[in-house]
Formats: sequence, C-alpha cells, structure tokens
Amino acid sequence: MTINSLAKYRPKLHFAPKENWMNDPNGMVYFEGEYHLFYQYHPNGTTWGPMHWGHAVSKDMISWEELDIALYPDEHGTIFSGSAVVDWNNTSGFFPDEPGLVAIFTHHLEGTEGKPSVQTQSLAFSHDKGRTWTKYEGNPVLGHETKVDFRDPKVFWHKETEKWLMSLATGQTITFYSSPNLIDWTFESEFGEGFGSHDGVWECPDLFKLKVEDSDEEKWVLIVSIGDNPKFDQGSFTQYFTGSFDGSTFTADHDSIKLLDFGKDNYAGVSFSDIPDEDGRRIYLGWMSNWRYANQIPTEGWRSQMTLPRELSVRKVGENYKVIQKLVEELDSYFSKNVDINECVVEGTKTLELDESSVDLTLHLERVNADQFGITVHHTENQYTTLTFDQAKNALVLDRKHSGQIDFSDMFLLDQEVKLDSTNDVKLRLVVDSASIELLVNDGEYSLTSLVYPDKACEAISIHTSNGSIKARGYVSSLGK
Repeated sequence: MTINSLAKYRPKLHFAPKENWMNDPNGMVYFEGEYHLFYQYHPNGTTWGPMHWGHAVSKDMISWEELDIALYPDEHGTIFSGSAVVDWNNTSGFFPDEPGLVAIFTHHLEGTEGKPSVQTQSLAFSHDKGRTWTKYEGNPVLGHETKVDFRDPKVFWHKETEKWLMSLATGQTITFYSSPNLIDWTFESEFGEGFGSHDGVWECPDLFKLKVEDSDEEKWVLIVSIGDNPKFDQGSFTQYFTGSFDGSTFTADHDSIKLLDFGKDNYAGVSFSDIPDEDGRRIYLGWMSNWRYANQIPTEGWRSQMTLPRELSVRKVGENYKVIQKLVEELDSYFSKNVDINECVVEGTKTLELDESSVDLTLHLERVNADQFGITVHHTENQYTTLTFDQAKNALVLDRKHSGQIDFSDMFLLDQEVKLDSTNDVKLRLVVDSASIELLVNDGEYSLTSLVYPDKACEAISIHTSNGSIKARGYVSSLGK
C-alpha cells in the first residue's frame, strides 16, 4: 500500500482516522480549551471489528490531533458507544482535587454456546484531560436481565433535579435512568412505542433542550438513530422528536417520523457535552457513512469520516417544530471568499471554473418560470454530482450515479430526495470536500449529507435550468489547491 493510496479520498475538513476502521462518534465533550472526539475504532483492520475507543482533540472542531487509543476491550467485553461528561462537583468521588472527565460506555460481551450477547454500562475516568483512563473497579454499573440491545448511554447533568440523566437505546425504545453519582442508576421511564420509525433497531440517543428561534420558548429534542434494515432502501438513518422533559419522562409533540438528515450518510450523531454557558451552542456531528455499505467504501488503509460539526436550534414552521442545522462558525476561517455570483438571470447553464480541493458555496435561487433547475458539482470532466429542484414535485433530488467510484453498493446509486414546501425561493449552503457533499437548505431547515468518491473534489460548479429561467446570487469560497 502506497502513501498515495492512503491519501486518496482523505478529507481536508472532516475528521478521519489516519488508518483502520472508525464508526460512531463517542464521548464528545469540551474541557479546558479542547474539544474531545472519541469514536468507535478497530485498530487492526479497515472493516468493523472488536471495538475500542479512538481519541482525537481539537481547538476548533475542524483541525484534529489524533491521540492514543483511550479504551481497550477487557473481561467485560469490547467497548461500544457512549458519552463523556465533566464531573465538576465530584459526584462520583473520582476527583477529590479538581474536576475531570468520566466516560460512560457500553461493554459488549459476545454470547457463547447459544447464549445471547450481554450489553452493560460501565465507567472510566481521567485526571489528565483524557490522555489516560482508569476503568471503575465496580464495572459494570448498569445491566438488564432480558434486554439484548441495551447500549449507547448519553449522560447529562439535569440542573432542575440535581441528578445525572442517562438516555439508553433499548431495542426499539429509549429508556431513561437517573443517578446522583454516575454509579448508582434508577429507572425513570421508557419512550418509543407508537412513535416515529421502527424500521430498525434504535441506537445512539441524545436528549437536550434548545431555544426556539425568535421566541422565548424552549423545546426538548430527542435524537434517535435507526439501524439498517435490508428490507428497505434507506439503510441506516436518524430521526428526532421534539417535546418536553420533566426530569423523568419525555413527552413528544408528535408521533410522526422527522428525519434529521435526508442524505444517506449521516448516522449515529450526538452532541458535545459541557460546552460553556457563555458559548451556549448545542453542537452536533455524525458518522458520515451508512451501514449498508460502510464496510465496502473505496478507501485504502482507513475507513470513514465524520460530518462537519453543526450548531442546532429549533424553528417553528407553521405548527411544526423543526431541528435546524448550521455549520459552526469555526469553519469560516478555513475558506477565503474568492468568487462573487452577482445577481443574474440563468436560462440554460452558467458555469464557474474553480479547480479546488474544497469548496463552500452559498447560493440564493429564485424561480422565475423554470420547470426544473439545479446545480452540478463537476468533480472532473466526466465525474459529477447533480442537485435538481423539481417544481412539479416540490422536491430536491441529489444524483451521484456519475460522481466517481460507485460500484461497491447498489444502494449508493439511488437518488436522495428532500420534499420541500416550495422550490420558488431556496437558499443553499453546499460544502464539497474530497469525498463528500454536505448540503443545508433554507438556512438549515433541511440537511442532506452524501459521500462521493471522485478523482478530484471540484473543477467547476454550474447552475442550470430546464424550460425557463431563475435568478441566482451568492458566492463561492475555497481552501485553494
């Protein structure tokens, strides 16, 4: 294997491991000036295997330093997903001198001789900003006698009741537990039956409170990832619920399915713990892949990358509450604005020559009378990805059938579609990296995250119309070659 083969498709802006396999983000926490990203990691291969916690740190969530493996398998099993918190007040007793980090994770012990696997929750703690970890001698701290799927603890401090709250994935429900000390856990409630999608196993929950834009209202949001079901073409995906939480029970506003992302490649995402109050953001990132083809994607020596970090909020649209995603402002400093798209009428095709390693496009499109219009990202002369707005269907469709290497999965060829309220007036933020396209529509109301595997990131971008015209304005920024 050559250095060039390792570098092919490696992102400029997204975290990817230097080598070997990665999946779910874990233990995301901010502490003493550093963002910590832990992640499901197999250090001995490029396909899913015995899980460890990999570890990286960053000052800005864009440039990451990969550190030593944080957690290794032991007698209780391999190390599945979980979360990390700062124990500011030494509720655990692990930090008599100064605050430190506690990881809460799932131990997965494979079944033997016909017995099912066992999943339990365990603790580890660090006194040196996450560089070394000590597993709690009383592990595991939480188990279940009958539930086989019992995993992915996401923990936070609930100020109103002065206790730790855990959201846990339990089959096709989320179960909530509470604790005064992260060690002793009490059942609170269970949510999920009759709500949302049950097409696959529920995974990687996250519960938090967000402000509703332009109001004094607040909403609790519960994120739930849905595992791949081979009966359907979606693969793995993520849904969310808005509602209320009283410290014990989550009450949803709706029983309908609300997708966090309409692309194929944003899964198992959760948010950072302990972002300072003076910052105030709820920042999320996901694993940029899909279980349907994650083990087959055409990278050599390494597999998988994370999405760009996104700031979350809630927007009331009509009578519905929607989770809104915006790329974090830290990303802006990596780009320089270099091409203005002055307001113009496009009928046919308008092309911008770029030839860049990464591109950030902001665009406002107003339909005059075109039946269809859209954008094509020209990776090379013969490789391209097309975004089409269809006025008749009020839909945005992403087509990556010509985007480069595609032969590793039949599902990779399927169109990705977002139903919009209208295509008459749309705002886009589009970031193209070496092997990905992230699209946010209408100031973050819709998200579409998609892997692509072209020979180059972007040689040009064109705006095109069919049977009529549109008005277009915006700008393109780039990292440079």
